[in-house]
Amino acid sequence: MKPIAKTTGRMRGSGIREIMDLAAGRPDVVHLEVGEPDFPTPDHVIDAAARAAKDGFTKYTANRGLVEVREAMAKKICERNGFEVPIDQIVVTTGAVNGIVQALMVFCDPGDVLLLPDLAWPNYEVMATLLDLPVRRYPLVQEAGFTPDLEALDQLCATTRGAKVLVVNSPGNPTGGVFDREVVEGIVEIATRHDLYVVSDECYEDIIFEGEHVSPASLDDSGRVVTVFSVSKSYAMTGWRIGYVAASREVATMLSKVQQAVTSCATAVAQKAAEAALRGDQACIVEMRASYRQRRDSATKLLEEAGILLSRPRGAFYIMADTSATHMDGYELCRKLVLEHGVAVAPGETFGPSGVGMVRISLAAALPDVVEGVRRFTRAVADWS
Repeated sequence: MKPIAKTTGRMRGSGIREIMDLAAGRPDVVHLEVGEPDFPTPDHVIDAAARAAKDGFTKYTANRGLVEVREAMAKKICERNGFEVPIDQIVVTTGAVNGIVQALMVFCDPGDVLLLPDLAWPNYEVMATLLDLPVRRYPLVQEAGFTPDLEALDQLCATTRGAKVLVVNSPGNPTGGVFDREVVEGIVEIATRHDLYVVSDECYEDIIFEGEHVSPASLDDSGRVVTVFSVSKSYAMTGWRIGYVAASREVATMLSKVQQAVTSCATAVAQKAAEAALRGDQACIVEMRASYRQRRDSATKLLEEAGILLSRPRGAFYIMADTSATHMDGYELCRKLVLEHGVAVAPGETFGPSGVGMVRISLAAALPDVVEGVRRFTRAVADWS
């Protein structure tokens, strides 16, 4: 038979999923590899979805999403993100991941260059491979809490032919880095100077322990920033698969056209669940954030005592830990951690070149599991160093 597409054949598997698959079904493994909130979806969200299903929200919606859902999203963006967007400039997507890849489809032709953080969520690179987009990495400075080196970013933009889109993620996966206002201002200035689009992944916007969340779109009026939001992490709704994108009128129109070809529309019942989450009591966010903070504090204390904490995360629910003293390949180390010590974490290499000698620890598990898993991890690293 004829060969499959070259781009599909070049797609790299996620190291997160590799370790997750290895650990699946093994008894007594502590799972700290996946960013899946352990909390249930709030009751009022589930109740709203049940009512919606009984009321007939079981059919197609407009490509952009239900009007009342986009109204709730526009209200939230104005009140919590600091910029106004009409509902015809919001597109409800099947998860934030679809919002991101559809934005790249709108902006990029094959061969256009995508600028990604180093370190970054591995799916960005997978998307780039699928769309035949070369990737260039800009550094995040560990000593500055994994925030960008603006001078290095500016230089990269100036010297990279064909650069088209700059991807920004704050609070960051896998680092927990939160970009201060001055850093976000610098990013917007650089994107403007070099005529780049910005795709801002803000899925962890509600999980901040220190500092504030600043949306790049709140500092830009040119329309070059596309903002991708999600209800997955904020409301423990990963399986509902609802994201939403705020963009210029032209870009939103094109996103809607792309979505028609890819998924038609986000699931109607899940859209109504997202509306209930955004309009309802926000105490669930406060409670979950407090729990993540407690987990972070407990985990960082153990890692600091072991001398392998790389940076105290200010947001999201991840910690990067130092495994360089083991002199082991990250994938090999993580496999041995599962098989020999019963703890699953993600290899740093899957997040970018600078991830060598690191692992990502997820704080999305319950506090006792986080503490036990980090203890197993630190003992193993000490034994192998």
